[in-house]
Amino acid sequence: MSGASIDPAQFRQVLGSYPTGVSVVTAIDADGNPVGMVVGTFTSVSLDPPLVGFLPDRKSTTWPLIEKAGRFCVNVLASDQQAVCRQMAAKGTEKFVGLEMRVSEHNLPVIANSIARIECTIHSITEAGDHWFVLGDVLSLETTRDEDPMLFHRGRYGGFAELA
Repeated sequence: MSGASIDPAQFRQVLGSYPTGVSVVTAIDADGNPVGMVVGTFTSVSLDPPLVGFLPDRKSTTWPLIEKAGRFCVNVLASDQQAVCRQMAAKGTEKFVGLEMRVSEHNLPVIANSIARIECTIHSITEAGDHWFVLGDVLSLETTRDEDPMLFHRGRYGGFAELA
């Protein structure tokens, strides 16, 4: 059965009921400049072998730069990094201006104060409707600080609240 009869507005509204984490996928482009994009679709895929995945929009202008690099770093944002998220979500080449970061031993941009980083090489890319499904082979990873993650839910950013 095709999804042709599903109203796109209803699809977004219903799926928006499910919260997602917020990450920034970064790489170094062919000219040696950092590039990055915000994703809410990052997920663990496999423990053996260690694989992760995310789904960039097929219309993204940043994704082709990351794809060409052949590797990427997932920077998991903390709930106190809304300014970083908004800066990285902006269009254009100014995303990294004034942003504190370092370049890892795998030549990948690591955003300061993110709560985790996962560095990968591209394992595979599969068409998935209006997105790509990107699988990454994990090269290295670490938790960098103990803070609540940034979450996106019903069109708003927030954080985690433990149930009593």
